[in-house]
Amino acid sequence: MRIILFGPPGVGKGTQAKILSNELKIAHIATGDILRDAVAHKTELGLKAKTFMDKGELVPDDVVIGIIRDRLREKDAANGFILDGFPRTLPQAEALESVFRKIGMKVDKVISMEVDEEVLINRLTSRRVCGNCGSIFNLMTDKIINLTCPKCGGELFQRDDDKRETIEKRFKVYQNQTKPVKDYYLQKDLLVEVDGIGDINVVTGRLKNVLSTERHARAL
Repeated sequence: MRIILFGPPGVGKGTQAKILSNELKIAHIATGDILRDAVAHKTELGLKAKTFMDKGELVPDDVVIGIIRDRLREKDAANGFILDGFPRTLPQAEALESVFRKIGMKVDKVISMEVDEEVLINRLTSRRVCGNCGSIFNLMTDKIINLTCPKCGGELFQRDDDKRETIEKRFKVYQNQTKPVKDYYLQKDLLVEVDGIGDINVVTGRLKNVLSTERHARAL
């Protein structure tokens, strides 16, 4: 199966993509990972991406699309893949569609993981990081006493990108950019929304139900 999985910050799409990748035996393709891999292997596009990354700038769409195109041509993607968190904008979705046509692929399902914004904001603002060992915890779910790391005793702190003001800005950007992408895939009858609230295994079950329905439809 060829799947695109996206959702707002903190929804857990990376976690779910890894689980489904292992269970379905298909490639997990995360934009950040393939960018870092291309840079590490000093590919032509990787070196081009590095010039932007070193300056703290966003890597242009044409470079990212090129790297994704190369990744989709690798052997492990032939049996299927989960594209994690990409495309994020309408131009990216249109460019990706062009890549699929050129390499003779098509997407089977686009899944948008949906969670109420306030729930995610509370989840993200509750994250704390150990200044000593780097472990990440959540005040909502982990047993934390006096903001002390239960692993090493180090002091826990809140990262700037986990503060409410920053997260609210990220959500605004996501909503503004993603609505056109959802509309794009809705028009192609590819998009399905899945409730992302709940235990990890429960959400995985919902995603697998969607994909099971898709596989059954393709078999008919």
